[in-house]
Amino acid sequence: MLKSFDIYNQNNILKIIVALNLLLVGTGSLLYTNRLITRLEAREEQYVQLYAKSIGYLFGSSQANAGDLTFVTDEILKANKTIPAIYVDPEGQLGGALNVDIPEEYNAEQREKLLRQRIVEMRDRHPPLVVDLGNNERGLVYYANSSLLRQLTYFPYALLAILTALGVLAYLSFSASRRAEQNRVWVGLAKETAHQLGTPMSSLMAWVEYMRSDPDQYDGSITDEIEKDVRRLETITARFSSIGSVPTLKEENLNEVVRQFTDYLSKRISTKVKMSVASQLPAGQTVKINRLLFEWVIENICKNAVDAMKGTGELRLTMQTLPNRSVAIDIADTGKGISKKNMQKVFNPGFSTKKRGWGLGLTLAKRIVEEYHNGRLYVKSSEVGKGTTFRIVLNNS
Repeated sequence: MLKSFDIYNQNNILKIIVALNLLLVGTGSLLYTNRLITRLEAREEQYVQLYAKSIGYLFGSSQANAGDLTFVTDEILKANKTIPAIYVDPEGQLGGALNVDIPEEYNAEQREKLLRQRIVEMRDRHPPLVVDLGNNERGLVYYANSSLLRQLTYFPYALLAILTALGVLAYLSFSASRRAEQNRVWVGLAKETAHQLGTPMSSLMAWVEYMRSDPDQYDGSITDEIEKDVRRLETITARFSSIGSVPTLKEENLNEVVRQFTDYLSKRISTKVKMSVASQLPAGQTVKINRLLFEWVIENICKNAVDAMKGTGELRLTMQTLPNRSVAIDIADTGKGISKKNMQKVFNPGFSTKKRGWGLGLTLAKRIVEEYHNGRLYVKSSEVGKGTTFRIVLNNS
């Protein structure tokens, strides 16, 4: 026996390689940028230390050193043009501020309030530098990172965001390409299957006509059942042929469509499954559908229900109108139910709890209802050990 496997969820090596490369680039950029930031912070702190020492030299020097004061004020104190800094004297009074944006219209009180707020912010980011003024007096210099360093701090996060976006786009692109390739494979396989079925069906129809020509030898009821199955094969062939094409929708009497098809299906499933159809629809209720494809939806859901019940139980179909003029068909079984972890997977291609099967029945059913009929197919309710109810909603407008 061939081992069952999920052909849709195999690991994609290319996706893993792309993801790893993006992760390496992002991590490398983050580490390198953090290293640069650390070095720049150290250099800016040296600049502020020089600024603090200059203040101490300026205010703590005697007149004998006055000749050097011009160098201090012109070359050192004014050299800092990017790093925000605020000097506070030993009495706690503001002694000066560099590179702090203060609106021109601010008065002295507003200016001091703003600078005090900035001091609190600076203190949270860096400890203040002590200025030794001599005579046991010390001032404090508060400072913050320069605008360039702040921009560089946010750069790795912006880079990671860009790389993440590129990774998502790459993933979506790979997924779309993969789905498109899968669709082409399935469409080609379906049409080739329909083509291959044509010859044996023609032969079977000829045999049916031959059997009808000799009713004495061949029982008419047996011939009728064989003919029904041959017609059924023709229907299946037509379904496969229509895959990949836009189906034609027609107004159909929903009561008749469902009842006729379930009458046929009930004779071909387990005799231990009690199948019933209840309708609350008006007798002439019509819905625009493609009959061949819609019967396929009913068949797939019903067969899944029979499998869930292991060939024994009740299968109930209920049709009713909804307040928004839509039509609902509920298909309920008394099977094993669906666990919470599988609730979101039942319509995924390849998902199946059976040892055999490709897990495509419900996927095709959902696609037929939602893409071709502009309706909805979902799990209305399910309880493990008690059963599941699927609901089909078709718009009647």
